[in-house]
Amino acid sequence: MNVIALPSAKATQALAASLGSRLFGGATLLLQGELGAGKTTFVQGLAQGLGIPDAITSPTFNLIHEYDQGSLPLIHIDLYRLMPEEVPALGLEEYWQRQDAVVAIEWPQRLVELPPEWLWITLVMVSEQERELQWQAVGSRHQALLPRAWAADS
Repeated sequence: MNVIALPSAKATQALAASLGSRLFGGATLLLQGELGAGKTTFVQGLAQGLGIPDAITSPTFNLIHEYDQGSLPLIHIDLYRLMPEEVPALGLEEYWQRQDAVVAIEWPQRLVELPPEWLWITLVMVSEQERELQWQAVGSRHQALLPRAWAADS
């Protein structure tokens, strides 16, 4: 298992910003973790790395937020309020098939079907401040992100 210790929210954002600066159109990130684990904090870092100036908030009630002002658009999806059987009606395939945007999905365990390629990130709460990030990737482009983005940070 690939694991990185993150001592603070600032460290989580910095790591995510590093990754965000290396993302490609068509990248799909699946973010798992309990409430308060830092999923939205991670997406805030991704947005920094993509050069998105907007304040990033959780789309828990809206389900989907789109940010278009960075090097690539960011589509931030939160499935927390949905049951798995409700998710297919959102037509999420249309988002992860886009080759001109990055998609970040919180609570991916509610997906009935996964995208063909992805980077799955699990954030585990170790203490009030400290997190542990675990990841796995499917697809050569997603796997190639890891050594460049995180080898020096692990």
